[in-house]
Amino acid sequence: MIMPFIDPSIGLKLIFIFGIINVVGLLLVFLSCRCLMGRSLAERLWKYEFYKKFYNYHCYFWWIFIISVLIHTAVAFLTFGIPAY
Repeated sequence: MIMPFIDPSIGLKLIFIFGIINVVGLLLVFLSCRCLMGRSLAERLWKYEFYKKFYNYHCYFWWIFIISVLIHTAVAFLTFGIPAY
């Protein structure tokens, strides 16, 4: 097993924070995606101006989610190391 590079007490806090960001990011992606949400719900929401503005940020929500997942994974590996077989 490779030795960890980040102090576990700090690493756990960072992993937790980025885990929360992952969940929030995934919810934002899901709620702003017309395909994932289902056609009937998306059609109802599309009538409202606030949803149209919210939908304009859909691509940014994906970037937030993807970057937070990558950082979450990197911090986990740097904190706990790569598991042995």
